[in-house]
Amino acid sequence: MKIKERPILFSEPMVKAILAGRKTQTRRVVKDLFMTKASGKMMDGEEEEWCPYGRRGDRLWVRETFQAQWDDRPIYRRVIYRADAAKAIGAYGCVKWTPSIFMPRWASRITLAITKVRAERLQDMTRDDATSEGVDLSEELFPNVNAPDKALRRFPKLWDSINRKTHPWSSNPWVWVIEFKRLLV
Repeated sequence: MKIKERPILFSEPMVKAILAGRKTQTRRVVKDLFMTKASGKMMDGEEEEWCPYGRRGDRLWVRETFQAQWDDRPIYRRVIYRADAAKAIGAYGCVKWTPSIFMPRWASRITLAITKVRAERLQDMTRDDATSEGVDLSEELFPNVNAPDKALRRFPKLWDSINRKTHPWSSNPWVWVIEFKRLLV
């Protein structure tokens, strides 16, 4: 089986969570449901075959908001990432960002190896899943006390900040759960 590489979009906070090592899992809404209407259950054991993001062993390259700077020849000079905005703006002044959807493969700095894929209802996530989603607890008074419970309580707000218009938490959609590890390449 040949390893495939596919792009995947991540928001700035999620890029920061990946870089910090807090995010090792992502949930994406299942678009083409392969559920039987009669039973409402997923096809047993074949979820990975249907996942458009790939299967175990495949790789995902992260698309994030960026800016490519060129010299006057035009030969590539440097890429600035919005997740590093404080550093970028301080060093380079005002920056006009390019949306993540337009990031080419060569500009990506993060590659992820898929370690596991499954499909489940969004609200079936566990406390450990919420922690693996990279929920930021840094603003908590005692962030390490009951962290998995706090992450599980905060995740619906994070989900809705990204998906509220089309698939709010309350709709409990089917999602692909993609577990990954960051590759240092």
